[in-house]
Amino acid sequence: MTVLLVEDNEKNMKLLRDVLTAKGYRVLEATSGEEAVERALAEDPQLVLMDVQLPGIDGVEALRRIRTDERAAAIPVLALTAQAMEGDRERFLAAGFGGYLSKPVDIIELLATVAAYVP
Repeated sequence: MTVLLVEDNEKNMKLLRDVLTAKGYRVLEATSGEEAVERALAEDPQLVLMDVQLPGIDGVEALRRIRTDERAAAIPVLALTAQAMEGDRERFLAAGFGGYLSKPVDIIELLATVAAYVP
C-alpha cells in the first residue's frame, strides 16, 4: 500500500507522512513536479497525493506527464492544494485529478479519501 506524497513544504510533508505511515501506508516522497513524475513512473504507487503549486513544473503539468506514460496512466492522482476558492475544485477535476483535498488538510478527510483508493 504505497502512496506517493508530493509536497514542497517540509512541515506539511512531515505531518502528512507521519499520519499516513501511522496508518500503515508506505510513503514515497517528492518535492517537485519533475521528481513526482520520475517516482510515479519508477515506483508504481497505488495513489499520488500531489500539491498543485510546486517548484519547477506545477502539479497540473506533472499530472499531464504522468497520464501520458502508459506505466503510470491509471494511477489515481489527487490534488492537494491551498487553492480553495469557488471553482478551484472543478478546475482541478477538469484538469484530470481524480479528487481534491484542500489545505489545511483535515486528517479525517485525508484518511477516508486515501482509504477509498488504497484500502
